[in-house]
Formats: sequence, C-alpha cells, structure tokens
Amino acid sequence: MKNTKPHIFLIGMMGSGKSCVGHDVAKIMNYSFIDLDHEIERQTGKSIPDIFQQDGEAVFRDQETHVALALDLSQPCIIATGGGFPLRNKNMQWMQRNGTIIWLQAGSATILSRIQNEDRPLMPKPISREHIDIILTERIAVYEKADIHIDTEIHAPRDIAAKIKKILI
Repeated sequence: MKNTKPHIFLIGMMGSGKSCVGHDVAKIMNYSFIDLDHEIERQTGKSIPDIFQQDGEAVFRDQETHVALALDLSQPCIIATGGGFPLRNKNMQWMQRNGTIIWLQAGSATILSRIQNEDRPLMPKPISREHIDIILTERIAVYEKADIHIDTEIHAPRDIAAKIKKILI
C-alpha cells in the first residue's frame, strides 16, 4: 500500500504502543512526531489525569478535538492519538481526510502489563484486565475502520516502525 496521504495517524488502546512506535516511525521516515496527549498537556498546562479529574471526560474530549484540528499539518507527520480520539466521528473523518490511519493492536493482557503502574484516566485502581476488555469491546468497531491493522504484541517498537515504513513505501 503506497502512502498517498501525507500524514500517519496511530490509533489504538492505551498501552498499544502508539507513542513508542510513533517516535520510531517518525525517525526512520524523517517525519515530525506529535503525541496528541502531550500536545494537550502542553497547551492546557495540566496532565491528562488532572483534566479528567478536574474537568471531566467531556471537557477533555472537546480539548482533544480542538487541539488536533488546530495542528500544523504543513509538513508530513506521525500523530499518536489518544485511545478515545477516533470515537468521535468528526475526529475519524478528519484523520481519514488527512492521512493513513494505523490501528496498533494489543491484547488486554499485554496492555495490562504495559500500563499497570501508570495513572490512566478511565482505569480504576488497581487496573484490571477485565476493565481493559470492556473498553476495548466498546472501541473495537471504530478501531477496525483503520486503513492498516498491526499487531504490537510481540514485536519491538523499532520492528513495528520498520514494518509500517515497508507497508507505506
């Protein structure tokens, strides 16, 4: 699949590898890298967990959409989205218009092992595999709309990045 659109959007559950893989893809393809969550934190001066706790999920989702749609897309870039970003139809349509969407897939056990010691919005303490399964089940139909699906279960981020480059070039 030759990439005819300038940008690459990485979607998937928290802990699926979007940020790690995104850095590596950007490096090997000589693209800019944008982590949407980091950009929201930079612009708001608050951490994502603080936004969820102080302002609520609806406010966070509005900020997420606002920040994304205002990004400078004048140069090709890799954009790691938040796990819930593609759930808004407006966001999915924006990604479809502007780039190739890649779903980084990981199972709930792998996700749990990657995020169990982190403070993640929407996750109770302690984080459970069952709760991850519930969120994944709610989101899977949207994630499946991605142009490309890549399993991140057993591969290092640099290997996944090389696979993405091979698919797109």
